[in-house]
Amino acid sequence: MSKAKRLQSTPLWREIDGLRYQTVGQLRVKYLEVFGQESRSNHKQFLVRRIAWRLQANAEGDLSERARQQALKLAELADLRIRAPEAFLRKCSVENPKDPRLPASGTLLTREFQGQSVSVEVLKFGFRYQDRDYKSLSAIARKVTGVQWNGYEFFRLKDGEDRRHAS
Repeated sequence: MSKAKRLQSTPLWREIDGLRYQTVGQLRVKYLEVFGQESRSNHKQFLVRRIAWRLQANAEGDLSERARQQALKLAELADLRIRAPEAFLRKCSVENPKDPRLPASGTLLTREFQGQSVSVEVLKFGFRYQDRDYKSLSAIARKVTGVQWNGYEFFRLKDGEDRRHAS
């Protein structure tokens, strides 16, 4: 019998394999049992993997002290962030507030559709069509045509053959 087959017949492997058939609630209880604290996650795959890792570490031994020290050293050197700094986020949102295919604010986009002239003003944050503000060109295209339509395609802003007029 191969080593892999022998391992699959062990009680530990059967316990780990059985985790995938448990509900998230059952996994959270098992997580509390093996880690001694409640999980903040409700993601089933995450819980299965973490519990399986802990069961294996308990049965076969955890990281060596040398490996632990190496990991701590690496963690101290890394500049880990969960979220980008607020100043960076503000700068990004101000510098690039809209799609680069769009012309500058104040530009008038026009298009003939079924004998009707459609004119839309580009605003700093959105668009104005028939004295009403819209968040997207697609919403305007849907209003005009009655069907879902990509706004950039409708106003021909994708292929450079656009209908722009400065106002």
